[in-house]
Amino acid sequence: MAASAPCRPGPAGRILIVVHQPRSTPGRIGLKLAARGLALDVRRPCLGEPLPERLDEHAGVIIFGGPQSANDTDAYLADEIDLIGRALKQNAPFLGVCLGAQMLVRQLGGNVKPHPQGRAEIGYYPIRATEAGRSLTPDWPSHVYQWHREGFDVPSGATLIAEADGDFAVQAIRVGASALGIQFHPEVTRAMVHRWTTKGAERLELPGAQPREAHIMGRLMYDDQVDSWLEAFLDSWLASDTRALKAAAE
Repeated sequence: MAASAPCRPGPAGRILIVVHQPRSTPGRIGLKLAARGLALDVRRPCLGEPLPERLDEHAGVIIFGGPQSANDTDAYLADEIDLIGRALKQNAPFLGVCLGAQMLVRQLGGNVKPHPQGRAEIGYYPIRATEAGRSLTPDWPSHVYQWHREGFDVPSGATLIAEADGDFAVQAIRVGASALGIQFHPEVTRAMVHRWTTKGAERLELPGAQPREAHIMGRLMYDDQVDSWLEAFLDSWLASDTRALKAAAE
């Protein structure tokens, strides 16, 4: 699917990107945002880089995954959860991916916890959209890439938009008009899958995790679906920014 027309330049054409390791990148999501004419303002709070107090100069915020837990007590993680609160208050589009989604749940007072039998989702697993999810974007992929050992519930104020029958039932939530949290990783590129399964090979031994060859085969089978869905998903998310319209009305 072709990318959307470039967004106008300037401060409103920047996306705040939060990552959790020195060499982490926003992957395919970053590439698709750049193709839409959006600049990426990448911050690494784990390295002491500050987060903005206000989001007037950003078209949206994305917090990606990482090895941390949303239940950890590091000060920079608390700062990120506070940032989510500011995004919700300011009606700025927010997207949480894996750890970022779990932080959204923590901000809303929900629960993030490991599977009771210590199981993990690492590899490609089936999901299905709810009616609310299909109203956001109709054509969801049948399988998505996962890399996590903790899951979350649907907190008060959130709507379930994707679910699964496996070890982690809640796969995606929506909060209000412009905040989304997804448990899975549509941002992974082929290089990222190879890197994760090499550097994190010990994780593939966890209960419920898939062997490396299943990751490679799963990408061949399902990634076209994920890529097409992600195009529509990002367009819908970016269109949820109604701050300018609300300011004009006031």
